[in-house]
Amino acid sequence: MSTQTTAATDHRTNASPSALDELSKLPQDAFIARLDGIFEHSPWVAERAWSTGPFDSIDALHAAMCLVVDAAEATEQLALICAHPELAGKEAEDGTLTTASTGEQRGAGLDQCSKEELQRLRQLNHDYRARFGFPFVVAVKGLSRHQIMDQVQARLANERDTEFRACLREIGKIARFRLDAMFA
Repeated sequence: MSTQTTAATDHRTNASPSALDELSKLPQDAFIARLDGIFEHSPWVAERAWSTGPFDSIDALHAAMCLVVDAAEATEQLALICAHPELAGKEAEDGTLTTASTGEQRGAGLDQCSKEELQRLRQLNHDYRARFGFPFVVAVKGLSRHQIMDQVQARLANERDTEFRACLREIGKIARFRLDAMFA
């Protein structure tokens, strides 16, 4: 399973050469700090990708980071999945989402759910976590809240291993969107 092959084809593939050159020349701790949040609460991804630089494109950086995830132990992959907040969940309600997650969820209209939609989404989140043992993860960019709820409902029919791999692919997409935004 490869998370990097799922990035949409409409992404920018080149950042400013100087920006990527500067990133590639950073010491490991600064590199990790600069890429903080690309993989939700998981600095180990940037830490391990650092040694594979220099990076001449966003594609190369994204691929290196996704290869780190692909090569990680299943327990680390599960921790990465579990680092993602539930959509319109407790973190959103409490205002404790990361800045990136807040913007992504807002962009999908999850902050505009009616009381009934919010209740349905939270029930779907509950059912999904109860079935699979981890939160539902989807790259919400370009999706409406209704499409997101439909995806949760549809993915509830999958087997756990299928969903585990689907979450990792979606995390790869999220990381790509975040890298594109960082280097826009």
